[in-house]
Amino acid sequence: MSRRTFIKQTALGATALSIAPSLMSMSKSSYNRILGANDRIHIGFIGLGRRYPAYIPSLLNKDNNVHLSYLCDVMQSQIDKRQAELKEKLDYMPTATDDIRTVLDDKEVDAIFNATPDHWHTPGTLMALEAGKHVYVEKPCSHTMEENELIVAAQKKHGKFVQMGNQQRSSDYTIKLVQDIADGAIGTPYKAVAFYRNQRGRVPNQQAAPIPEGLNWELFQGPAPRRAYTSETWDYNWHWYGWDYGTAEAGNNATHELDIARWALGVEFPKSVSIDGGKHHFIDDGWEMYDTMEAKFKFENNKTIVWDGKSRNNYDTYGGGRGTVIYGSEGSAFVNRSRWALFDRNGKQVSGADSEAKETGVQLGGEGEMSTAHVDNFFNTIRGKASLNAPIDDAAVSMAMVHYINLAYRVGEDFNINADGSIDHKKAMKLWSRDYENGWKPKL
Repeated sequence: MSRRTFIKQTALGATALSIAPSLMSMSKSSYNRILGANDRIHIGFIGLGRRYPAYIPSLLNKDNNVHLSYLCDVMQSQIDKRQAELKEKLDYMPTATDDIRTVLDDKEVDAIFNATPDHWHTPGTLMALEAGKHVYVEKPCSHTMEENELIVAAQKKHGKFVQMGNQQRSSDYTIKLVQDIADGAIGTPYKAVAFYRNQRGRVPNQQAAPIPEGLNWELFQGPAPRRAYTSETWDYNWHWYGWDYGTAEAGNNATHELDIARWALGVEFPKSVSIDGGKHHFIDDGWEMYDTMEAKFKFENNKTIVWDGKSRNNYDTYGGGRGTVIYGSEGSAFVNRSRWALFDRNGKQVSGADSEAKETGVQLGGEGEMSTAHVDNFFNTIRGKASLNAPIDDAAVSMAMVHYINLAYRVGEDFNINADGSIDHKKAMKLWSRDYENGWKPKL
């Protein structure tokens, strides 16, 4: 008997009485899985790497009433690691698999968390929507502008909830600060500087290597064109090894701060993008993209957003490893994952506080109270108790800014942008999409 059939039948009084003896004989853990199952959310985690720990507090919160049905990763050691951790936290063990299709084929699964490498985000999300699942997809939600359009269209077509993992959208004090700015706290906001700095070191040069034991290299590549395995690829360094898998530091981190900047200024698509970026550190190492990027976006009503990204120069320009500065006609504001502040036009702080939320900043991985709130918001929206804080149609506008940076860098030219987010630049349009392995191109 399926779970939903069981629930339907037990809702009838006579049937409930008839099965009472069997319920009494069940173990406590088995009984608890049935009790309240009418609104239990069955989920699958796809990708068990650095973002996975951010989901666990919400999973373990009994108020969320969720059941972890699947652990899915293309690397067996990742599955083994997470299973060992869960032995101390759950009274059951989720089904393990290396294939997302196994998870999506299970009609009992209500939602998935897509924490795969960037090149899997849109294809995996579209597959999940087609299978009738809600999706929490980590940033960046797309690998190209074409995918950015596809993921929004697919959500509208299938009517499921899709939330991007830009977790600061669920930060209480950031929500309040953005509202204060909208209410005139710094006058008319006209410019925002979004920034990120880090001290990333030398990246190994790629070398031919045997496929690591336990790695399903075929499924890691998934939608990407096939190639021989090179050392250091399957783990974090896929970010920097060309454009088949990663989206550079803009996709890796600018997504967050550009989103806050756009939110605070109350703007949609920019009118133009201009960039000054390049690789300036460890020139002979395996990092194949820019490691330093300054991008400027112009918007309607004379508003501007600047992205200042320094991946391998840790000079503290703005007072923090990452964050956003917003300038207004009567003052300015600062916000990041650690604190917020409002200043008058003379630069005197008039209000502010350190954050009590402990959210990971520039360290690898990521977890904290903002992530927990963001996941809780996703669950509550599925139940009809809330609205998404980062719905995909809005998140994709911020994501487009990342793609404009990468397009301008790759073609070596700045360009203008139309009101609907499209462009007319011939060179950049050649990179609007990307190459896919045969049979893997996502489509509606």
